Amino acid sequence: MEDDGVPRTKITLGVCVMEKKANLGPMLQILERLQAFGEFEVVHFGDKVILEDPIESWPICDCLIAFYSTGYPLKRAEDYSALRKPFLINELEQQHLLHDRRKVYERLEMYGIPVPRYALVNREYPNQELDYFAEEEDFVEVHGNRFWKPFVEKPIDGDDHSIMIYYPSSAGGGMKELFRKVGNRSSEFHPEVRRVRREGSYIYEEFMPTGGTDVKVYTVGPEYAHAEARKSPVVDGVVMRNLDGKEVRYPVLLTPTEKEMAREVCCAFRQAVCGFDLLRCGGRSYVCDVNGWSFVKNSYKYYDDTACVLRKMFLDAKAPHLSSTIPPTLPWKVNEPVQQSEGLTRQGSGIIGTFGQSEELRCVIAVIRHGDRTPKQKVKLKVTEEKLLNLMLKYNGGRPRTETKLKSAIQLQDLLDATRILVPRTRPDRESDSEADDIEHAEKLRQVKAVLEEGGHFSGIYRKVQLKPLKWVKVVKNNGEGEEERPTEALMVLKYGGVLTHAGRKQAEELGRYFRNNMYPGEGTGLLRLHSTYRHDLKIYSSDEGRVQMSAAAFAKGLLDLEGPLTPILVSLVSKDSSMLDGLENASIEMDEAKARLNEIITSATKADHNSVLPEKPWMVDGAGVPPNASELLPKLVELTKMVTEQVRLLAKDEDEELADTSSYNVYLPYDQAKALGKTNIDVDRIAAGLPCGSEGFLLMFARWRKLERDLYNERKERFDITQIPDVYDSCKYDLLHNAHLNLKGLDELFKVAQLLADGVIPNEYGINPRQKLKIGSKIARRLLGKILIDLRNTREEAVNVAELKNNQDNDPTFPITGKDDTDHHSKCNGKFEGARRASFTSDMSLDQDEDDDKETKYRLDPKYANVRTPDRHVRTRLYFTSESHIHSLMNVLRYCNLDESLQGEPGIVCDNGLERLCRTKELDYMSYIVLRLFEDTEVALEDPKRFRIEMTFSRGADLSPLESNDSEAASLHQEHTLPIMGPERLQEVGSCLTLEMMEKMFRPFAMPAEDFPPPSIPQGFSGYFSKSAAVLERLVNLWPFHKYGNANGR
Repeated sequence: MEDDGVPRTKITLGVCVMEKKANLGPMLQILERLQAFGEFEVVHFGDKVILEDPIESWPICDCLIAFYSTGYPLKRAEDYSALRKPFLINELEQQHLLHDRRKVYERLEMYGIPVPRYALVNREYPNQELDYFAEEEDFVEVHGNRFWKPFVEKPIDGDDHSIMIYYPSSAGGGMKELFRKVGNRSSEFHPEVRRVRREGSYIYEEFMPTGGTDVKVYTVGPEYAHAEARKSPVVDGVVMRNLDGKEVRYPVLLTPTEKEMAREVCCAFRQAVCGFDLLRCGGRSYVCDVNGWSFVKNSYKYYDDTACVLRKMFLDAKAPHLSSTIPPTLPWKVNEPVQQSEGLTRQGSGIIGTFGQSEELRCVIAVIRHGDRTPKQKVKLKVTEEKLLNLMLKYNGGRPRTETKLKSAIQLQDLLDATRILVPRTRPDRESDSEADDIEHAEKLRQVKAVLEEGGHFSGIYRKVQLKPLKWVKVVKNNGEGEEERPTEALMVLKYGGVLTHAGRKQAEELGRYFRNNMYPGEGTGLLRLHSTYRHDLKIYSSDEGRVQMSAAAFAKGLLDLEGPLTPILVSLVSKDSSMLDGLENASIEMDEAKARLNEIITSATKADHNSVLPEKPWMVDGAGVPPNASELLPKLVELTKMVTEQVRLLAKDEDEELADTSSYNVYLPYDQAKALGKTNIDVDRIAAGLPCGSEGFLLMFARWRKLERDLYNERKERFDITQIPDVYDSCKYDLLHNAHLNLKGLDELFKVAQLLADGVIPNEYGINPRQKLKIGSKIARRLLGKILIDLRNTREEAVNVAELKNNQDNDPTFPITGKDDTDHHSKCNGKFEGARRASFTSDMSLDQDEDDDKETKYRLDPKYANVRTPDRHVRTRLYFTSESHIHSLMNVLRYCNLDESLQGEPGIVCDNGLERLCRTKELDYMSYIVLRLFEDTEVALEDPKRFRIEMTFSRGADLSPLESNDSEAASLHQEHTLPIMGPERLQEVGSCLTLEMMEKMFRPFAMPAEDFPPPSIPQGFSGYFSKSAAVLERLVNLWPFHKYGNANGR
C-alpha cells in the first residue's frame, strides 16, 4: 500500500473465530474481496490458538473480527481485546446479552425498537409454583397480563431454540414446536399438547400472523441492511429448498421504518454485522429475535457490498488519512456466475382464456363457498332441572336473567356431566302411562348427551349450547338477608353438525391446487415463486363458522403447497371477518317476504303470468325454477321422508339396545379436542361394521331424520313447511354420498323429488324475482362488495404508481430510483444516539388493524439482488370464504345490478349467455366460487379506461348428483365419498372488455362506501425501489458511533 509514493504497512485484520465459522463460504468470499483491495493482511487465529494458547501470544492485529459460537471462549477474547485494543467490528461485551432473551427484549425496548407484546415467567427451579402465573384452557396470565391462544413460548436461554406455539381450542388446540432445521423440517405439530412447559423460565408473547412469511435482516454497519424472506416455520414446518438443496429465500425491500429499526438494532447491541428476525403484521414490523454475527448466503452482490462497507469502516478506524473512495472498478476479478432460477419441485402454472401479449395479471379476487359438510342440526328443549339451571348461573356470572353460551371444552364437559346424570338409563315403555311430554324431554336430553359424546372430543367451532332463562322466582338469600331471583326454567338450544367432512377438506385442498396451477398465468414457477418473493400479496378471510374456517385453511394448504395439520395453517393465514362474511339479519324482512310468496307459488300450484315475459329470458319470471307440479311433489316428499325415517329408527333402536346390553352408559370416554378438525380419510372400519360414516351414530342420524319428518309437515294443521325442503335435500345428498352402504330403501327416489323442489326453493329464498334478488343480495353482501371495490382500487393505484415510476426512469436516466428516501433517512440518522432517545414505538396492535386493505403496507422484492425476470410484477390475491347465502347474494348483484333505478339504461355486466347459464344453474354447491381477475394492458395509456379490465368467472362447485352414473371420474370419486368440482364458466362474451371503471360504476350503488370502513392509516410507504449504490455506501463516515473509542481502546 502506498501514499505519495511511500510504501506503508498493510492493516492487519485478525479473524478470531472458531474454524468452522471462519471456513464458511460467505466469510471466505468477503475476506477474499477485502484482500483484493491490497490494503489488508488477513490473519486467521485458529481453534488451537483461541482455545489453548495464552492471549499474550495471540497474533497482534489492528482490526478484529470476533464473535461467539458454540464452544467459543468469549471471556478470553474480551481479555485479548482489552490487552491489544484492536478495532472491533462487533463489540464483545455486548455479545453476552444475546444469550438471554430477557436481556435482548429489554435492550430492544430501551432503544424504542418495537417487539411483540410479552411477559416473563422466571423460575428458580423446575415446576416452581408462581403466584403471578395462571394457566387456563385458552390463555395464560402473567402478572395480570393475559395472553390468549395462539401465543408463543420461548425459553429465556437464547441458545435454546425449542420454541412452542399453543393454539386455541376454537381452532382445534394443540402445540407446534419450532426448532433448528433438521433435514427438511423446522417445526412439528403436537395435537395432544395443551399445557405450557413448567421446567424452566420462559417468555410468553403474542402470536403475530405474518401471512406465512418471515423476514431475516442482515446489517453491515448502521447504514446497510439486506433483508430476505423465507417461508415461515409456523405454517407447516416443511423447509422449501431449491434443486441444490439450499433453503429458498428471496431478497426483499425494507420500508423506511424498517431501515431505521435495522440501524437501531445494530447500534443497540453494538454489533456492526448482525442478523435479526422481523415480523410484519398488520402494517407494522416487530423484532422478535437478535442473532448477532450473521452473513447472507449465496449472494455475490451482497458479498461485494459487505466488503466495501467493512473496508471503509476499517480504514476510517485505523487509517483515516487514506481515501476510502470505492474505485470505479472493483479490484477482484470474480466472474460472477449467473444464479439459476430456483426450480421448485412442487410447482405449476396455467392460463384460463386468452390474453393480449401486453396484459399482466394484477389481482385475483375469489369468493368461495365452504366444502362438503355434515347436515346442520339444532335441538331445542325447555329445562327445569336444577343442575342445568345452576350450570347456566355458573357461566353467566350468577345473573338469573342473562343468557349463557357454552362453547369451550370445559363448559361442554360440565354440561355433559350434568346430562349424563339426568338421562334415564332405560327408556320408558311406550305402552306405559308416562306422559308424552316427559318421554319427549328424556329423548331430547338423550340426544344432547349423544351429541356431546360424539366423536370423543369437543370443539367450540362445531358445537355450541345456549341457555336462555324463561321464568324466575324470588327466594330468600342463603344468608337470610333479603331476597334474590333464581331461574326456574330455561330454554336450551344445542347447535351442532355442519362439520367439514373428509370429502370437504379434500375438495378445498384440491381447489387450492387448481387455483395455484391455473389462475396465475406468466412465470414458469407460477404462484409459489410469486408468493415467496413478496410479489404476491395474499390475504384470506373467513366467516366465523368452523366449516368455513377449515375450508379456507385446507384451500391455503393446496394453494401454497403446504403440508401437515390444518390448525397452524388456519391460525397463521386465515383472518376471521364475521361482519363481512356472516349473517342475514340485514335482509331478514325481505327474505321473509320472498319465502311467503314462494310458499304461495308452490302450495297453490299457481305461477306468475309467463306471457308478460319474453320467452328468451325465463329468469325474469316470479319463482323461476319452481317445478310446475310442485304442489303434487310435496305429499310424495313427506311420504318418502317417513319411509327413510322409519328405517333409521329401527337401526337406532338396535344400536341403543346394544349399548344398554354392554353398559356403555357407564363408560366415560377420554376427550381429545385435536380430533375436532375432522378425519382426513374415510373411516373404513365403521363402514365395514355397517355404521354411519364419520362420528354420527344411528341415534343422532335418527334424530336428524325424525326432526325433518316432523318439521316438514304438520299433520294437525295439514300444513307444509317449504323452508324444510333444502334441509331434506341436504340430508338426502349427505346420506347418498356418505352412507350409501346402509342401503336405505327409497332414499334415491326421495333425493330426486327433494332435488326438483330444492332447485326451485333455494334460489328463490334470496328473492322471488330479479329486482328482489338484487335488493336482498345488496343488503347481505354490502360490506363484501365494498371490500372488493377497495381491493380493486388499491390494485389500480399501485399499478399506476409503478407505471409512472418506470416512465420517469425511462424518460430521465438520472431520475433517482430511491426518491427522497436515502437522503431523508441519512439526515434523520445523523447524530441520533448522541442525544436523547426518541419516543418508543408502541407494541400494542390496533384491534381493527386488519379490517381494511386501505391501510396496507406495500412490501416489495429487492430487484438488485433477486434473480427474477419481472421484479416489478406484483399480484394481489384476496380470498373470501363464506356460506351459500353470500355466494347467492353476490351473484345476484353481479347479474342484476343494471336493474337498479340509478343505472337505468346501462347494459348488464353479465352477458345474456351468462344469464342463461346461471338460470340453468339451480345450485351453487359446495366449493362453488366467483372469481374476478384484474388485468392491466401496459401498452394502453394510463388515462385510458381500457388499461384495466375485469374478467369474471364462476363455478357451480361440486354440482353433480350422487346418483350420476355416466361420469367415470364422478363414479371413481364417489367411492371416496366425494364429488368433483365443476370448472370455471365465463360470465362475459369472449373478446368483450369490462373495464374496471364500468365495474366500479355498476357496483357502487350496492357497496359499503370506503369511508364507512375503519379509517385508513398512512402506509409505511412504497415510494419505488429503495436501492443502495456505491455512492450510498460511501456515506458511512461518522455514522458508526463506536469510532469515538478508537484512540482510547481501539474500538
